[in-house]
Amino acid sequence: MSDLYDDPTMFLFTPENANEPHDAYRKMRDECPVARGTGFDGVPEVTISRYEDVWHALRHPEQFSSAPDAVSIGQEHALIPLQVDPPDHSRYRRLLDPQFGPKRMAELEPGVREYVNRLIDGFASRGECDFHEEFATPLPSTVFLLLLGLPISDLPLLLQWRDNTVRPDVDPNDWDAAVAIREQTGREVNEYFERAIAQRREHPDDGLLSRLVHAEMEGRPLTQEELLGMCHLLMLAGLDTVTATLDCFIAYLAEHPEQRRRLVDDPTLSSGAVEELIRWETPVQMVARVLKEDTTLGGVELKKGDRAAIVIGAANSDEEAFGGADAVDFTRQANRHVAFGAGPHRCLGSHLARLELRVALEEFHRRIPEYRIAPDAHLKYSPGIRQTESLPLVFEPEAAAARGEVVAGTA
Repeated sequence: MSDLYDDPTMFLFTPENANEPHDAYRKMRDECPVARGTGFDGVPEVTISRYEDVWHALRHPEQFSSAPDAVSIGQEHALIPLQVDPPDHSRYRRLLDPQFGPKRMAELEPGVREYVNRLIDGFASRGECDFHEEFATPLPSTVFLLLLGLPISDLPLLLQWRDNTVRPDVDPNDWDAAVAIREQTGREVNEYFERAIAQRREHPDDGLLSRLVHAEMEGRPLTQEELLGMCHLLMLAGLDTVTATLDCFIAYLAEHPEQRRRLVDDPTLSSGAVEELIRWETPVQMVARVLKEDTTLGGVELKKGDRAAIVIGAANSDEEAFGGADAVDFTRQANRHVAFGAGPHRCLGSHLARLELRVALEEFHRRIPEYRIAPDAHLKYSPGIRQTESLPLVFEPEAAAARGEVVAGTA
């Protein structure tokens, strides 16, 4: 295991700490809340893990910038609006925020609820499923494709690009191989969206991609580079983070039946459960920034050009910020977690994510109230974004099928 003081970021990225990160989070906060080290590629890096410091970094982009030099995933253009700082960032958010606002996302709920039940219909009578493959992956991915107006048949290709970018299949210590895969993938993603953009210019439809192609920002159309940057970011966010979050939620609830039964008995707890489980599990463990000026944080001097790993998972379990931080409480009040970020770069798709997660919890527990992880399964989480390779569940098929029949008969 990497030592915290030698390489604080790699310490977090060990398999053990990806599977169960809270001891690592505690060690980081207690022993070295602002830790200097070296990143994967030898660039000086600081790791920030205490809530107060994380909150400051997220809310001060003039110091902690999201510009492309904070992290490269092989993209050819800045990921918009993530890798653009204020004031330009604000212009893009004024264009994009209404597309993902609460009212527009609420309009999607009937369709999301119907699709969730169709997914459950596919395995309810079997008494078992791989939740990751049969539910957590297709749900947000299909919603994303329908939202953008992309063909469902393209999903396998997009998922492969997602995995190549987020978790390339190489030796974790082979940085050059990972860079090569990401750069090749970035070129392929660009070519795909160049064709998709050209098609929408000639043949507009009612999908989000078409609306962006024909949108104006402050009296001008978006450039090709801006559109490609938006599409690349939307692809990664739409295909990965909610899948990882669903994996984490259901794995936790399978291992904590008393908490699961609370949701079964009282579905009104689902919204609170989403907020609390995303705080406790924090699937996106950290976000990257780069220092734009010299500053001091937590008594540590930071230099312009340093990269910063902001460990939002550690911040979300900080006892100084959350009373009873180690207790999962679906009725927690004023839950100021940073799982969706904070400040100007707060997650653009948070309302969509909340909708998908809440509906998934409500319908899955209505249809399949009792489930557990398969006895021979050993869950393995990817680091950085905590997604399981598989999540085999077993449950009572008769009860699940019967609930499905009731739903079908009353629809």
